[in-house]
Amino acid sequence: MNNIIFKYLLNGYLKVLLKVALIFYCFGIILNLFEEIEFFKNLDVSFLTPVILTSIYIPSMIIQLLPFIIFISSMKFIIDIRNNKDLLTMKIFGFSNFKIFLILAFSSFILGWIILFVFNPVTSAMSKYYEKTKANYSKDIDHLVTFNKNGLWIKESLDSGQRIISASSQNDKKLENVTIFNFDEKYNLKEKIFSKNADIENNEWVLKDVLIQKINTKTNIVLQKEKLDIYSIYSIYTYDKITNLFKNFDTLPFLDLLINYEKLNKQGYNRLFLNQSLHSMLSMPFFLFTMTALASILIMGTLKKSNNVKIIIVGLIACVIIYYLKDLSIALGKTNRIPVNLSMWIPIILIGIFSSIGILQINEK
Repeated sequence: MNNIIFKYLLNGYLKVLLKVALIFYCFGIILNLFEEIEFFKNLDVSFLTPVILTSIYIPSMIIQLLPFIIFISSMKFIIDIRNNKDLLTMKIFGFSNFKIFLILAFSSFILGWIILFVFNPVTSAMSKYYEKTKANYSKDIDHLVTFNKNGLWIKESLDSGQRIISASSQNDKKLENVTIFNFDEKYNLKEKIFSKNADIENNEWVLKDVLIQKINTKTNIVLQKEKLDIYSIYSIYTYDKITNLFKNFDTLPFLDLLINYEKLNKQGYNRLFLNQSLHSMLSMPFFLFTMTALASILIMGTLKKSNNVKIIIVGLIACVIIYYLKDLSIALGKTNRIPVNLSMWIPIILIGIFSSIGILQINEK
């Protein structure tokens, strides 16, 4: 009998979770599709392009909203089994409120790890494809910044032509092993600049240990070489602007972030945002667990059907409060008021403390 009840709880909960996730997915498709159509309205593309891009963008958004999807699904499932008297029946067969909560909460917890190891690599690849496709159609193509296995690459449009900058790594507001290619308006190479490092804290970049080569645009022969201790150039990019362009960590798979953390940091990814992303992912299974606990204490506190509307309203208010609490905590972490690692865990700790008290109370009922 215990196995039958366990399977009933697990299957029923997962079915409700799938339905709620599909509803969120459909709403996401509808809302984001208008944004994609607006982006492509003046471009020569088929209608399928925004539809496809929307469909591959939404899964990463679903993962971000998963704690709230879990909360709503838990509330819906527990309300259903309470209203059809299944909750009362399970208590007769020895399933306490606490035991039912544990089955649902640990299901959410395990689901969180499955998503990180199985689904996250897929959604990250989809997000990367989405970003690259949008970049290809972007009107601001004259100014590009990208990271790859060779380091940082920057393309700038100047009054006198084009500039391409490459650097092996980015560290402490500096670029290491910098090479600058200056082109004329017809994309003929006219100058190469080599520098050991460049301070990019401000728009006025300061290059050190510099070698400048003047190039004949017709023959590509070096006409003149000049060595300087310090040399400066003006760029529209600063350290903060470059790092802000790479805040979308949906494109970074959890395993890649976990295994190649130091490598990503050396390539130029900001350590602050790497920590934020890593701990955001690591905390997700625990977040799902506590959100299931919160839903359980709201619903299992009474067997009266008449309280459904009141409970749903309280649940929605709780979602809003948690959402803003999480945003506030992240903001405090970004401004160094609290450690950024801790900022990702504070909402979970607070919800966990509140839920632990409530779980003990409902177990007595």
